[in-house]
Amino acid sequence: MDLTGVRHHSPAQLAAADREAGVLAPVIEHKGEREQGYSVLFTKRSEQLGEHPGQMSFPGGGREPHDTDLQATALRESHEEIGLRPAEATVVGSLDDIETSTHYLVRPFVATVPDRQYTPDHNEVAKIVRLPVAELIDPENYESERREHPEYGPIRIHFFHVDGYIVWGATGEMVAQLLELTTDWRIPPAVDRVVDADAELPN
Repeated sequence: MDLTGVRHHSPAQLAAADREAGVLAPVIEHKGEREQGYSVLFTKRSEQLGEHPGQMSFPGGGREPHDTDLQATALRESHEEIGLRPAEATVVGSLDDIETSTHYLVRPFVATVPDRQYTPDHNEVAKIVRLPVAELIDPENYESERREHPEYGPIRIHFFHVDGYIVWGATGEMVAQLLELTTDWRIPPAVDRVVDADAELPN
C-alpha cells in the first residue's frame, strides 16, 4: 500500500450542504514480528443507532457548529467513537465527497494511525474491526451490483467480504477509491449482477 496516490489526489468536492459529515479512513502499518503489512480500521455501528445500524463504517459523524472544518469533524468524532487522539492521526489527504442516501455530504479523510488498541464508545460503536489490505484487494472477496436508485438513478454498489464482515454502501465506495489510489487493485469493469431497486441488502 502506497499512500502517495492519496497525497496527490485532487478530490471532487460537492457544494456546501445543510447536513455535512466528516469521516476518517484510518490506515495502520504493521511492523511486528507476527504481523506485517497494512490494515484499514472500521467501526461496526451499534444496533441502537437510528441510521445505518449494524453496518460497517469509518469513524466519523455530523459537523458541529464549533468544528472549524470537516477534517476537524472527522478527528473529533474519531476521538469520541474509538479513542483516537487527534495528535495521533497524520492526515494524508481526502477522497471524493459522497452524498449519502440520508442526504449527508460526507468528506472522507485518509490518515495513518498508530498500531494500538482502540476503545469503542458502545453508544455508537459495537465493535472496532481491522481488515487487512491484502484481503480487501483479493478478487475473491469483492463483488458488485447495479440497481436503480429511486432518486439517483442507476448506481453501482461495491461489496467487500472479509473475515465475516461486509463493507458496502457509501463506505464501500470510499474503500474502492482508497484501494485504487494506493494499490494495484482496480474496480472490475463489469458488475456481477443487476438487481431490482428493492432487492434485499445486507444488514
